[in-house]
Amino acid sequence: MEKIIRTGLIGFGVSGQVFHAPFLTTLEGYRLDAIVQRHDQTASRAYPGISVRKSPEEVWKDPQIDLVVITVPTSGHYSLALNALRAKKHVVLEKPITVTSREALDLIRVAREMGVVLSPYHNRRYTGDFRTIRTILKKGSLGRIVEFEAHYDRFRPGLRPGAWREQALPGSGILYDLGAHLIDQALVLFGAPGQISSSLRIQRPGAGATDYFDLRLDYPDLPIRLKSGMLVLEQGPRYMVHGDHGSFVKYGEDPQEALLRSGVSPAGKDWGMESKEFWGILHTVQGDQQQREACPTLAGNFGDYYRDLHETITAGKPLQVRPEDGYNTIRVIELAMESHRLGKTLDCTGLL
Repeated sequence: MEKIIRTGLIGFGVSGQVFHAPFLTTLEGYRLDAIVQRHDQTASRAYPGISVRKSPEEVWKDPQIDLVVITVPTSGHYSLALNALRAKKHVVLEKPITVTSREALDLIRVAREMGVVLSPYHNRRYTGDFRTIRTILKKGSLGRIVEFEAHYDRFRPGLRPGAWREQALPGSGILYDLGAHLIDQALVLFGAPGQISSSLRIQRPGAGATDYFDLRLDYPDLPIRLKSGMLVLEQGPRYMVHGDHGSFVKYGEDPQEALLRSGVSPAGKDWGMESKEFWGILHTVQGDQQQREACPTLAGNFGDYYRDLHETITAGKPLQVRPEDGYNTIRVIELAMESHRLGKTLDCTGLL
């Protein structure tokens, strides 16, 4: 019989409701025992059979809880994770793992001392488009990669009342939010860059945090551009990958988030399948022969993050999304902010 990981979820905002609870309540091998929600009754209405707690301490002091999943605003990650780790609980931290790289290093140290697993929730490794790109690169279909560009754009000209990510708070703004996804993907595909330059802006009146970024990561013979804005109504390609044997261009966004937000259960057999209209174009050349065709998008599944984590906790298999990966993402964010402040290109130092 598969070991059940009994779990407590701290925070029941959008992240907890959309990206974590649907998987923790449907995946084999997990049982969601407790949700921490202090102010309203959303959790008790959504999951009437699950205990709703008023304080995080009630979760990590519960001897029945194996795993603590933390989905509060980024500024609260460090202190909550530190206490959970010291209670010898495994911890999942919603990305980005912490506000600063120093905090991330401290959590890594404590997790090692306590002998427990710490993992950032970089779920965008588990999208169909990213999986497809990884497969294309592994096959070598494009030859030597000479350029990579990724966008994560939205159109939201108005501010959301009370949204902490749009306020002048530690860890707010889309560089920490959407940028963390793009940075992690770039590091997974290509490793640590040599240099970084960036442009960060606040484009919407009244916004208190970055709502536009343009990052340039430089590798030997490979420039990478990561870009995001909140005022992009007519969106271009999500990904463009160019090599000396061809190109891959992909429009559209992985369907999982929209489905989860609409209340669709991720338990269906066709979960994560993308409509053919959003398949990318793979255009390659071999000698005198050119081939341009729609490239089927592999199925994405955010639940595979938790399946991988289960194998690590219960069977000791290597952790797929390591805390060091979360640290590296924050370190690149810090370097991007420093590059913008100084107005110059910086060496990418301090990555693990």
